[in-house]
Amino acid sequence: MRRDISNRIQNVTNRILQDYQNGRDIDNMNVFNQPDRTAVRDITYKLLSILFPGYYRPKFRSYNYDGRIAVVVEDVIYNLQKQISIALRFKEEYAAETDYELKMSAEELAIDFLDRLPKIRALVNTDMQASYEGDPAAFSIDEIVLCYPGLLASTINRLAHELFLLGVPLIPRMMTEYAHSRTGIDIHPGATIGEYFFMDHGTGIVVGETSIIGKHVKIYQGVTIGALS
Repeated sequence: MRRDISNRIQNVTNRILQDYQNGRDIDNMNVFNQPDRTAVRDITYKLLSILFPGYYRPKFRSYNYDGRIAVVVEDVIYNLQKQISIALRFKEEYAAETDYELKMSAEELAIDFLDRLPKIRALVNTDMQASYEGDPAAFSIDEIVLCYPGLLASTINRLAHELFLLGVPLIPRMMTEYAHSRTGIDIHPGATIGEYFFMDHGTGIVVGETSIIGKHVKIYQGVTIGALS
């Protein structure tokens, strides 16, 4: 009986391996030539710890605050440039670059992106204020940062949007789809969103790539802004 089970398992395995040979899109085996989802999520969390130093705790321990942030920034740049260098292969303009050239291009993009974090923090701060002022049930700013899915989704989108503007492929979408899976809010990184943005409850909100949202906008759950295919 045990031998029969082993044979059946081997037969199933052989059938699956044979199925991989059909040359379809689903048969892509280049797992090491794709940006890593887990790495992108880890980078996103560390970026949140830079944006909200009092709310997201990095894994690095340091008694010196400046030193702790320096370590996180350096870690993000190192890991982000690794993922960007892989993603750039998906853009035709980078197809002829050597691995070293890709690394240099990716490193430059990563540093340019991190240099935009103060601007992103300023925008996120307006979103925090809009959330607090727009929701009479909000007890405090702390509650909004720690609990509100709308702020999490809009913050990750503001990060992803800057990478999108820098021309980085794939990674911005991976970041916003991570937020989508966490919050039920689907915002394309190409969407342009002004200051003081607030999504009340947020569940089911969809914002498309070409959407332009002005300042002081409040959106309720279940709203789609964008074309229907």
